[in-house]
Amino acid sequence: MSTTAERDGVARQDPNPKPDRSPKQDRSRATRQRLLEAAVACLAEHGWAGSTVAVVAERAGVSRGAAQHHFPTREDLFTAAVEYVAEERSTALRELFPAGGPADRRAVVAALVDLYTGPLFRAALHLWVAASNEDQLRTRVTELEARVGRETHRIAVDLLGADERRPGVRETVQGLLDMARGLGLANLLTDDAARRARVVAQWADLLEQVLG
Repeated sequence: MSTTAERDGVARQDPNPKPDRSPKQDRSRATRQRLLEAAVACLAEHGWAGSTVAVVAERAGVSRGAAQHHFPTREDLFTAAVEYVAEERSTALRELFPAGGPADRRAVVAALVDLYTGPLFRAALHLWVAASNEDQLRTRVTELEARVGRETHRIAVDLLGADERRPGVRETVQGLLDMARGLGLANLLTDDAARRARVVAQWADLLEQVLG
């Protein structure tokens, strides 16, 4: 039997509504992401020496204890941050071309080059430099970069429509990625946009000849 409120079309309200709280797991995931984003920003702006767990925690708006709950060591935090960045970059690249590579390979080359410019690449570079002087960090970063490199190579092959069964194609794609990384390094010191555009155009022409 319907109540008077239901017959009148009036929704019943709980006289003691509970506060709207996100599940604990969602809050934990959000805190982790804030820490990763803060770690990337700190590494890009201050380098390894200036990026401590305390600095990152403050920037993320969480306690140092909360930060260490998610990432027990500094190395855990920053390797996870760079891995997070790599995953975001790969996702962003695929989302630029959801149907696969465009007819104009120059757009793919330009997008790949963009992966290696800006603060995200700068953050990764600071971690590489730190890893060159710290044995424990070097092992973790080397493994991470190998995995990231393989994923980026697969994405490049897919987007370029490259057939690596043909002689020289694999080396050409890898050369493109090495070139893109070099342009990213050059961009750290000066605005290299004009020269970068010319190099992108030249590599696009080269790829058309090699890939067919």
